Amino acid sequence: MITAMIIVFLFGYILIALEQKVRINKSAIALVMGMTLWVMYAFDASVIIPQLSEQAFQFFLKLNPTTAHESFHEQVFDFVAERQIVKFIGETAEILFFLISAMTIVELIDVHGGFAVITNRIKAKEKKKLLWLITFVTFFLSAVLDNMTTAIVIIMMLRKLVHNKEDKWLFIGMVIIAANAGGAWSPVGDITTILLWVKGNVSTALLLKQVLLPSIVSIVVPGIFIARKLKGQIEEDPESTNNEEEPYLSLVSKKERISILAIGIIGILLVPVFKSVTHLPPVIGILMSLGYIWVYTEIMYAKKPFLEESQKMRVGNVIKRIDTATILYFMGILMSVGALQVSGILGMMSEFLDKHVHNVYLIDLAIGFISSVVDNGSLVAGAIGMYPLANIADLAGSPNFEYMRHFVADGNFWQFLSYCAGTGGSMLIIGSAAGVVAMGLEKITFSWYLKNITLYAMIGFLMGAATFMLLISL
Repeated sequence: MITAMIIVFLFGYILIALEQKVRINKSAIALVMGMTLWVMYAFDASVIIPQLSEQAFQFFLKLNPTTAHESFHEQVFDFVAERQIVKFIGETAEILFFLISAMTIVELIDVHGGFAVITNRIKAKEKKKLLWLITFVTFFLSAVLDNMTTAIVIIMMLRKLVHNKEDKWLFIGMVIIAANAGGAWSPVGDITTILLWVKGNVSTALLLKQVLLPSIVSIVVPGIFIARKLKGQIEEDPESTNNEEEPYLSLVSKKERISILAIGIIGILLVPVFKSVTHLPPVIGILMSLGYIWVYTEIMYAKKPFLEESQKMRVGNVIKRIDTATILYFMGILMSVGALQVSGILGMMSEFLDKHVHNVYLIDLAIGFISSVVDNGSLVAGAIGMYPLANIADLAGSPNFEYMRHFVADGNFWQFLSYCAGTGGSMLIIGSAAGVVAMGLEKITFSWYLKNITLYAMIGFLMGAATFMLLISL
């Protein structure tokens, strides 16, 4: 059954990677894969559990004495259904509710024109100056928003600023690199860091200390190369018009837009502070932030009785606009990883890597390169399943101490994984949500990106990795 589970997982992953070819939404594939793996595991659990989860199983039986009259097979099924599945659904739900809340806040800011407050202030006309301005705005914006939303906001702005197709594609190439790098050093900036942070693998302070500078290097290096291709001033588009009025301008005032932007951004930024102060799960903090901005918008619309209900962008309406398919995709991936973990498959993979590679930095670099093809969130979820958090006290006296210490909370493996998985997706345009969005919005081809951006992104990735190594050696 273990072999069959591996085949199902690999087949599902191939279908996800070939989503555009097979024309089946990857979320559907992930859900089928995840649930199928749990069914397969459940039917073979009576063989697997005595080998891998005997202690937890016996503890479950003590807590549930009514199962004593059941057969061993029924007891195992109860353990899987009531203990293991519930546990992984609970852990998955914590991450998904965090994502839903953050995405709703971002969408609420967007539909009220909050991001225009930032983008409308960008007035640079020199191409090189504009490139660096756009790059760093994207970099820091994506530390709060997800890279896909950041890419959409900046690309929409570039449509109004840059009209030469080749120049615009170069700008967008840097937007992709900066959006991915910006999420690598922030605990709320990308699904990879959210997974690591919520699980307790990394903390905010050390993530900033060890990953921020390498992330900056990963955008500065390709930026230097790409800036050399841009010369002169931004040309005016004779067909453009500045008289277009966005629909939200007649519904909410500038003060209200700024207030929504401030409440939303501050609410997201304060979640790490909330976790540090209260020691409660981050999902409580983000749900509280969503509640505050929800209350504000309800009060705001209560003062606008002249608006029809359909014109009011309340949270109840906005939440319908978030990418629910993405949420379900991560549900399927995380449950798949859970099934592979309890079945012992991830443990076997980690043992193989430990034996044949035995270098956490090479493992992370490999994950970074793979993330240019495979979704980085699922790679990080797999790594978390392969390498459970180690306890430094338990490692004392261990002959493998020097290697295993990298897997404790805030260990180098997790910090470097955040960098590699976050920035590695920039090497191919299909390697990140930001890249896929750019393909869809601006019809950038895979071959153009490969020819004009990939090499620079790879050099930046490796230089950032070298910077990380230098920092930890100091």
